[in-house]
Amino acid sequence: MVDPRNRALRPPIHRSWLRLRMGKAYYTGKRYLLWCSPKFRWAKNRSQVLLPNVQFRHATPLMRQLRGEDLELQRNKITNLRLAVDRLDGIILAPGETFSYWKLIGKPTRRKGYLEGMVLFLGQIGSDVGGGLCQLSNLIFWMTLHTPLTVVERYRHSHDVFPDANRTQPFGSGATCAYPHRDLMIRNDTQQPFQLCLRVGQTHLEGVWRAMTPPEYRYQIVERNARMEQAFWGGYVRHNELFRQIFTPDGKLVREESLFANDAIMMYNPLLPEI
Repeated sequence: MVDPRNRALRPPIHRSWLRLRMGKAYYTGKRYLLWCSPKFRWAKNRSQVLLPNVQFRHATPLMRQLRGEDLELQRNKITNLRLAVDRLDGIILAPGETFSYWKLIGKPTRRKGYLEGMVLFLGQIGSDVGGGLCQLSNLIFWMTLHTPLTVVERYRHSHDVFPDANRTQPFGSGATCAYPHRDLMIRNDTQQPFQLCLRVGQTHLEGVWRAMTPPEYRYQIVERNARMEQAFWGGYVRHNELFRQIFTPDGKLVREESLFANDAIMMYNPLLPEI
């Protein structure tokens, strides 16, 4: 019997064009109302002066060898990333403030210079204006897991698109994004400001969280209960659970936290060998 809480084990849902348009309009309206809510203090100030201490840094390659993906879409993605990074680089997240990915970036449009990049929608790979910005939300989310900042909203990927060749992070450790309702929101519950610094380099998208003081702890993300199984409707589903281990600077384990479980429909046959 299918567990009703595990949506990935259900067959993919096919909604009508009208249903999709109405749903998007509804959730877009809710998001705009949320951004007007007085209960949030939104991060909006930026500074070119760097805070002195690095909390965590990470980088991901801009170009990947992916079978079947148009290289032009990857080149366009880099343009899209540069435009988005220009809106986020140097943002100060003061104590009590909340970072909203889409509130700061705004809607990606052709008028702003955004190009067609790769997107994943309802399990299908396609292209759309502003495509590829998930690489940036993935990077920010992964870095945030290695800081004391609080992730208050994040959406997981519903589909596992590519096999694990050259994977450097655990499956399910990203954050998908779609303007404006699939947002990444991060709150600063600490007593000091944090600063997000981003750069599109020659080969990598680079990011750093900085703060006034050195890191108090070191963080490690651990994957457990990983498995792949065939659903009753014929497709394959991937599952894992991610935990965060928190260490003192000298390596003593302070505690372990359960982060989340991931269930995603696989878009490739796990039984086929890599070519």
